[in-house]
Amino acid sequence: MKFYDRENEQEELLRIRQLAYTDMSRMTLVIGRRRIGKTMLIKHTLASYDDMLYLFIARKSESELVSTLIDNLHEQTDMYIPDGLTSFAGLMRHLLEQGKHQHFTLVLDEFQEFMNINPSVFSDLQNLWDSYREQTHINLVISGSAYRMMQKIFMDKDEPLFNRADHIIRLRPFRTEVIKQILSEYNPSYSNDDLLSLYTITGGVPKYMAWLLDNGCVTKDEMYNYFFSENSHFLEEGRTLLVSEFGKNYGTYFSILQELASGYNTQGLIEQRLGGISVGGHLKALDETYQVIKKERPIMAKPESKTVQYSLNDNFLRFWFRYVEKNRSMIEIQNFEGLTRLALNDYETYSGKVLERYFRQQMAETSQYREISAWWRSKAIEYKGQTIDAEVDIVALPVEGKKAVVAEVKRHKEEYRHELFMLKVDYLKQTDLRHYQVETRLLTLDEM
Repeated sequence: MKFYDRENEQEELLRIRQLAYTDMSRMTLVIGRRRIGKTMLIKHTLASYDDMLYLFIARKSESELVSTLIDNLHEQTDMYIPDGLTSFAGLMRHLLEQGKHQHFTLVLDEFQEFMNINPSVFSDLQNLWDSYREQTHINLVISGSAYRMMQKIFMDKDEPLFNRADHIIRLRPFRTEVIKQILSEYNPSYSNDDLLSLYTITGGVPKYMAWLLDNGCVTKDEMYNYFFSENSHFLEEGRTLLVSEFGKNYGTYFSILQELASGYNTQGLIEQRLGGISVGGHLKALDETYQVIKKERPIMAKPESKTVQYSLNDNFLRFWFRYVEKNRSMIEIQNFEGLTRLALNDYETYSGKVLERYFRQQMAETSQYREISAWWRSKAIEYKGQTIDAEVDIVALPVEGKKAVVAEVKRHKEEYRHELFMLKVDYLKQTDLRHYQVETRLLTLDEM
């Protein structure tokens, strides 16, 4: 798949490069989940300049790594590199010395691997950077795929490199309009179910989209068949993605995420499903440390409200835990056809909830709203002589004015029950939205 989007990030990388060359050295972090396209962004933006030096930090002994990095430098530049260097600190000192009289971009990819190679590199780099930064003209770009470790290295106040990054570029999945653009180039006659399937499986993560589209999977059925095929990259991707983040004690985290993916979205329900074990600490870590889940309250709820639900942030992980991890026994006996059929049979139900996420993201991308969420209560409500389920798919508050958009999301218009929806809207107008001018919307596949 060719390079798409990222215009803002490219402009920022080039702006920082110019600052480093004309003022003083700059350190930039490019962070984001695995497969999000960090390395591709850096190379696409900066590799066309002949002053970029790219170094990949592979997990090996420090002396062996430094020997490899020196070989890489010899392939990319005629810069003098002295013999006998065996430490990364020694190599960095030499490069910083070179930065006193020439400017260049230095990319350190998979930087978090120094945590396994030699953690003292972080203190060494801090001392060297503090000593050389104002005397040199190096555009230092650092990226890494272990999101939690990169956060810890550069944003934990107890770590030596805390506050040393001048700029942070956070790379996120593609916007909905970009996903539509890419799919239309591969399949000009795509249906909205094809689009929803691509969003459901990949969430707009570039590498996942490439795995599907570059393999000719441009319709819903083709995507599902490939995802659950024997040689699919997707089947082990969830485990690869998270075990490196969670470490050896990933079992409880996996169990929690599987329950969330299955629709059990409160602490009480999860603890009940897991036999009564306490998961409060795990939920807090998944939310605040790993940023894999998020805590949600109904729109208009007070911050201290105990009406809390949890959800998986990542579309791919929700899909993977719901169908792959939950049905690993089917994979072990190589029943890929049965697993595909199981997921396709569940498509109408599962994709309905994903459609809500799609429209929330689409609305957020317009920059017209200050808050977008769902509204719910833990119990059904008696209102005007009727019992109604106290749940509204989307309530969005525009940036300006006392206005609110209240939306019902259905896959098809035929599923919409106007009287029931308007009864909920009327209840909201009498309670949480009593001071707001309310606009109602029905959002279906047709509005994607």
